[in-house]
Amino acid sequence: MTGIRLTAPAPGWAIDADVVVVGSGVAGLTTALRCAAAGLDTVVVTKARLDDGSTRWAQGGIAAALGEGDTPEQHLDDTLVAGAGLCDEEAVRTLVTEGPDAVRRLINTGAHFDTTDSGDIALTREGGHHRRRIAHAGGDATGAEISRALVGAVRGAALHTIENALVLDLLTDFEGRTAGVSLHVMGEGQHDGVGAVRAPSVVLATGGMGQVFSATTNPSVSTGDGVALALRAGAEVSDLEFVQFHPTVLFLGADSEGQQPLVSEAVRGEGAHLVDGDGVRFMLGQHELAELAPRDIVAKAITRRMHEHGAEHMYLDARHFGASMWEQRFPTILAACRAHGIEPVTDPIPVAPAAHYASGGVRTDLRGRTTVPGLYACGEVACTGVHGANRLASNSLLEGLVFAERIAADIAEVRPPRTEPAERPAASGGTAEGPVALLAPEARTAIQRTMTRGAGVLRSADSLAAAARELEGLHRDAAGAGGAKAVVPGVDAWEATNLLLVSRVLVAAAREREETRGCHWREDRPDRDDAHGRNHLVVRLAPDRTPVVDRTESAAFPPVRASH
Repeated sequence: MTGIRLTAPAPGWAIDADVVVVGSGVAGLTTALRCAAAGLDTVVVTKARLDDGSTRWAQGGIAAALGEGDTPEQHLDDTLVAGAGLCDEEAVRTLVTEGPDAVRRLINTGAHFDTTDSGDIALTREGGHHRRRIAHAGGDATGAEISRALVGAVRGAALHTIENALVLDLLTDFEGRTAGVSLHVMGEGQHDGVGAVRAPSVVLATGGMGQVFSATTNPSVSTGDGVALALRAGAEVSDLEFVQFHPTVLFLGADSEGQQPLVSEAVRGEGAHLVDGDGVRFMLGQHELAELAPRDIVAKAITRRMHEHGAEHMYLDARHFGASMWEQRFPTILAACRAHGIEPVTDPIPVAPAAHYASGGVRTDLRGRTTVPGLYACGEVACTGVHGANRLASNSLLEGLVFAERIAADIAEVRPPRTEPAERPAASGGTAEGPVALLAPEARTAIQRTMTRGAGVLRSADSLAAAARELEGLHRDAAGAGGAKAVVPGVDAWEATNLLLVSRVLVAAAREREETRGCHWREDRPDRDDAHGRNHLVVRLAPDRTPVVDRTESAAFPPVRASH
């Protein structure tokens, strides 16, 4: 344990449970439902409303070998290729083998997927898939339907939920084992202000960290809180350098910041073409799958073409779909385009890459266990080894489903006893052990612009070094602030502080990986280095709050070595 924690008031209230699940996307709610079904007293904590996480925004669908002629082995092969030599094959095999039944259980929970005229699940293709294996709902509203079904099931089961709550830090007992979380509830409700949920099992399902960049498809709540909490608690994180930039995000202007509308890969799966300003299809000849190449390849091709033409965006041409197909298959995307004055039925859609998905996160084993006893992670916040250097399209919802069920089964089997959280001595923000001096909320924009400029789609030794210097400057400024200059604890300051920590660790890993692999693109190291690069970078936080980067011996993860 590091003894590092956010500066915050002491908890003024507490509740007890067997399990606390942090997050309310597909990973969190599936875990909570399975834990409750096993008879465990389960509490769900979520940062906004139950249906406000990243799952709701997922458009394309969920990948599984459900179609005739498709097999888990074929799904495995496509995943390994997309992962650019860094997938943990055992983790991928677990995902693709258990995936189809996990999807069927999701359907039994109440999720309704689009079907064919014969009543079978309708399947489409996305980038990197050689077969149609993407199940979708509402045309392009898969995440919203999954969220609706799971939220309904949670409410139907009368689970204890705490909404509008930012989780702050992990609580541990005197032996260093998980004993719950501290959290701050925003607004009125059953609980208010800083409190604690005391539980021997904590499941992080907090989603991504897209808000470290200026433009992202992630909602505003995706500030890397789970990764930051885990680092402060002494957990290992891995693969943070592999941030997937979605190739086709609706271009709203070079200065547009915050959450950007996504144009799902399924649009290309149904036959849309990427073209430049002259109408030329530039993906032909770049990859055997052309527009349906893995996302890192498409994002790089778009970026290269933009640089060659001095353009700020490329175009996605789906005019040949016609109005009827747009309205029936992609109603959400059609509405988003029209809301911004773009008519995809008659005009190509301006698109550019934007931060989308974190392939890395808190390192876990195949049961979702982290390197801290009693702490689990699931979904985008976790790094199971499934995604390697680049996530295969629509594997994320499936990963959340499969590993959520595994986590619940492990907790139900172990059923650790409840213990009392250890009191931590008060300490000033300048010491190694004790609370972290908070970053001023206005620093959030500086972090995002630094990361976009230095650690975005295109990276180099120089750009990453500049980003590291700027981030360390912010870190030192916060640590040196005191007295009247000290930042008042609050949600905006806590989020900015989390973003800074996650950004520092991401940049440290990106500087260490001196090659181009998957969605980590080093301009100064354009080649993939299989002799030295087929391993993972594992990062932990030293007591002096500096990132310590270690390299694994192979693409397989070592054991988590935590006694759960």
